[in-house]
Parts: sequence; C-alpha cells; structure tokens
Amino acid sequence: MSAPAATLWSVPLSIALVGNPNCGKTALFNRLTGSRQKVANYAGVTVERKEGRFIAPSGRLVRVLDLPGAYSLNATSADEAITRDVCMGLHPAEQPPDLMVCVADATNLRLHLRFVLELMRIGRPMVLALNMSDAAARRGILIDRDKLAQRLGIPIVSTVAVQRNGVRELITQLDGAPPPAPSAPRDANLHAEVRRLLAECVSMPRHTAAIDDALDRVVLHPVWGLLILAVLMFFMFQAVFTGARPFMLEIGNGMQAFGTWLGAALPAGPLRSLVQDGIVAGAGTVIAFLPQILLLFLFILVLEESGYLPRAAFLLDRMMVGAGLTGRSFIPLLSSFACAIPGIMATRTIQDRRDRLATILVAPLMTCSARLPVYTLLIAAFIADRKVWGVLSLQGLVLFGLYAAGIVAALAVSYAMKLWRQRRGHAVEEHSLLLELPSYRVPHAFDIAIGLWERCWIFLRRVGTVILSLTVVLWFLSSFPAAPAGYAGPAIDYSLAGRIGHALQYVFAPIGFNWQICIALVPGLAAREVAVSSLATVYALSAGADQAAGQLQPLIAAQWPLATALSLLAWYVFAPQCLSTLAVIRRETNSVKTMAIAAGYLFALAYLASLLTYQIAHALA
Repeated sequence: MSAPAATLWSVPLSIALVGNPNCGKTALFNRLTGSRQKVANYAGVTVERKEGRFIAPSGRLVRVLDLPGAYSLNATSADEAITRDVCMGLHPAEQPPDLMVCVADATNLRLHLRFVLELMRIGRPMVLALNMSDAAARRGILIDRDKLAQRLGIPIVSTVAVQRNGVRELITQLDGAPPPAPSAPRDANLHAEVRRLLAECVSMPRHTAAIDDALDRVVLHPVWGLLILAVLMFFMFQAVFTGARPFMLEIGNGMQAFGTWLGAALPAGPLRSLVQDGIVAGAGTVIAFLPQILLLFLFILVLEESGYLPRAAFLLDRMMVGAGLTGRSFIPLLSSFACAIPGIMATRTIQDRRDRLATILVAPLMTCSARLPVYTLLIAAFIADRKVWGVLSLQGLVLFGLYAAGIVAALAVSYAMKLWRQRRGHAVEEHSLLLELPSYRVPHAFDIAIGLWERCWIFLRRVGTVILSLTVVLWFLSSFPAAPAGYAGPAIDYSLAGRIGHALQYVFAPIGFNWQICIALVPGLAAREVAVSSLATVYALSAGADQAAGQLQPLIAAQWPLATALSLLAWYVFAPQCLSTLAVIRRETNSVKTMAIAAGYLFALAYLASLLTYQIAHALA
C-alpha cells in the first residue's frame, strides 16, 4: 500500500483555481501560496498569468495556477478565452491541470452554480470551494453541503480566504487522493438545474429578499435612485474635507514640532538641512493628508460592502453608453478613483476592443486619491472656510466640483471619440451590462478595518519609498551647487533645481506657474503626492530665516495670487498621470502610440484648462 502512495506523492499536483470574477479566488490563491508566486503575461495577450506553489502537510508539492475570472466557457473576452482553453486542455503553452478547484461565492450561489455545472461538463477531476462561508452564515444562508456534494458528485469544502486558517479544509482535500472526474448530462438545462439545486440544498432567509426588493424599488428608481447617488457623493466629499481636518491639524503640528526639535538637536550644516528642510518638510507634509485619504476609502469600502456599488453601476449605465462607453466601463472607472493603474487593468473584462481602448484613455481623468493632497493644500490656502446656506462647507463644495469636473471631462472625451469613430465609418455597438446584484448587508467592521489598514500601509510605504527618495533627490538638486559668497538672491536660485525651474517657467508662465511650481511638476510625474512634498522642500529652502519653520499652506497663501492657485487646480484635473500609469497603458494596449496619444491629449487639455482659468481669473481680479 505504501509504494503507490509514495509514487503518487513524488509527483507534483497541478491545480487550477477557476471561478467568476469577485468570488475571492485571488485571495484564496494568495493564502495558499504566500510569497511563492510568479506573475507574467500569456504570450501574445495582456492577460496576466499567476502561478504559485506550496508544500502540502504530506510533503507533496502543489503547483497552483490562478486563472482569470470568467462567467462562462462561452468566452466573450481574452480573459475568458484563456480560462476556457486551459480548463479544456486546448492552450498550446499550458499543460492541462490535474485538478480544477472551482471557487464560488457562498453568498450568491444562484449566479455561481451555473458556471460550476459548465465546468463539470469538461469531465476533469474537480473540487468546489464555497468561499466567503462566514459571510453566508452571518446573512442566515444555510447550505446543506453534504446534499449539494451528493447532487453534484464532487467534493465540496468551505473556505474563508481572508482568514489565516480559512483554507485548511481545502489543503486537506488536496493532500488526499484525487477525486473522480464528475459527470454532468450535456443536454441538461443549466438554468432548470440551478433552480433545482438551490431549492433542494440552499435555504435563503425570506426577509432578506423582501428587504432587498423594497430597497431596490427606491435605490434603482430612474429619478430617486440618481438623486440618492448624487446626495451620497456630495455628502462624501463634504465629509472628506471637513471631518478629517482636526486629525490633519494634529499630524501637521506634530510634524512641525518634530522638525523644530530635530533642527535644534542637529548641528548647522547640510545634514540638518536634509533632515529638516528635505525629509520632514517634504515627506512629513504628505503624511498629514493620510486622514483624508482614509476617510475617502472608508466611504468607498462601506458602499462596496453594503452591496450598493453594483446598483450605482446600473443607474449610470444608460448615461455611460450614451457617452460612448460601455456599461462594463463603470467598475474600471470607479477603481480609478483609488488609482488609475488597477482601473486600467480592470478593463480586461471589456469584450469590444474599441470600448476597452476608450475606457483606458479616459481612466486617468478620474480623480485618483493621489490628487487629494494637492487639492486639499490649495483649497485650504485659497478658499474661504465658510458655510454656504449655513450648512454646507464652501471648501467641500469646491472639492466636489473638482471630482465632478474629472467625471464630466471623461464623458466628454469618450463622446468625442465616439463621434470620431462614427465619422470614420466605424460602427459603434452598444453592449448590454451584466452585473451581479448582491444582497444588501451591514458592512463587517473587521473587513472595513482590514481594507483601511491595507490602504494606510500602501500610502505610508509610498511615503517611505518613492516620496522620500524623490524628496532627498530634490533637496540635493535644490542645495547644490552652493551659491557663492555675496550672492544676492536666495541660494536655491543658484542650484540645479532653481535653474531647471526658471527654464521651465518660460513654458508655464502663460498659465501663471512660478518657478517653484515648475520644479514640483517634474518629480510629481513619479507620484502625484510628490508635488506637495516638493513644494514643501523648495519653500523650506527658499524661505527667509523667520519662515523656515513655517507651514507650506500659509507660505503659498501669502505669495501666490488666487489665479495661480485656480490654474494649478485646473491643471491637476486634466494633467497626464504619473509615469507608472503611462507605462501600464503601454503594457495593456501593447502600443507606444496609444501611450503617446494619452499623454499628449491629457497635457493639451491640462494646459488649455489652466490657460483659460488663469487668464479669466487674472482679468477678473
């Protein structure tokens, strides 16, 4: 008996994780493989290939392939085509898996079971992982796992991918003897079949469906639904600006006190200037904006966890199709409010090549979280802190207007591309939107906390790596070469950074940018937040002795005209995204030309908007 087992365990087990999008499959992959992952693209397409490995308790090596999410084996996108070909053993560069692990969301088996039945028809050994089992239990969804396994004829395990021990049962199943290949009648109606399985094996709380229907009658109403969405967005930006202010002031005061203490503790010289004027004044200034970013993501996470965001996509679908986008563009564009990079990558689910390209080109116009520090700095310095109608914050209204301007610009650009395609004789097809509408639920505090911690860690890691390193480089360029004895102007004017800034001012003078802003624009190409830290460093080095310890906000409020501040706000609504975003556009489209078009039209829009804003504001001043 031991010889066959030894032979079996000496051969690596190849498994493929497959399932619908957003079923927690990638989280399961990360939990299984940890850091032992390799990520690349499949040859000839921009679909990502993720492979990892882990050692089972018996010592057997398990190779895990994370396949792209798919709704059906009838492929409508490049992602679904890859998944279909690998599962069916048709992919030329991929060996057929020994075992398929189909991951299904236990809270929405009505949608996921259909794909399970499709996969069973392939006839390959298969295990069903009911993910998010804890969430299903919290909602009162009862799944008779034994009966469902008996009806399907495949092993079923429960998993919670976000918990440390949430994959133990799956690993135990994979470490045993492989299950037999399932058999599903090819002539069965998949929809009559899903309903039968749900009726026999799943018990749904009736009050949940009744509450969902009642809420949807209001939330999805073509008039009241849009009004509710507008009020939610408006309230969100009001709260982001006003609610985070006390925390921002405390962090700012703390960083200023820390810088003053360091300045007193260190001897005069380059080291003190680097620490006080470079690191603390630069990176420290950006850290003060962390409360606003976390508050923004708190709203987004709550709306997502509650099940509202897919309904917002449904409400906006008609407007987006009219503007030349597909309904599937909503999720990528929504993701771009966090960062344009995952938003652009999320366009892989869009079937039509022209629709996908249009979404990629307008995604950078969505106001990413990296713009928030720039907006906050300028609004707080130049917009009066007063109430409108005795309730609304004027500063919050301006912030809402900037976000709205980005959305309107994206719709206008996509509509212009639609007209351009029509004039060239290309047919513009409209594709129906298929979205999963989950049940409404009270957001789980632990899940929200994990999401906020991840965003906090990403921000702080960005501050500690990209922003800090660029701040140090900018300090060096702003400090050397040192001005000779008797030099009349500020020493920074004589430095490399000063010379670069004064040279660029010839280009940006018509839109009101001074040489300090011109300096900040260059490192700001690496990360939006660096513009704030760059301004802080430049002004710390160029300010007088009595201002060196002052904060950036009062300095620019005293030295810039209002027209310059408004022009810079307009610039950041449209300006080309960071270099990482342009690189992702190049990778996703496999076209340098498309990347150049994106950078060119965004720069042109930004310059034109800033020019009009500055000249009009200057004339009215």
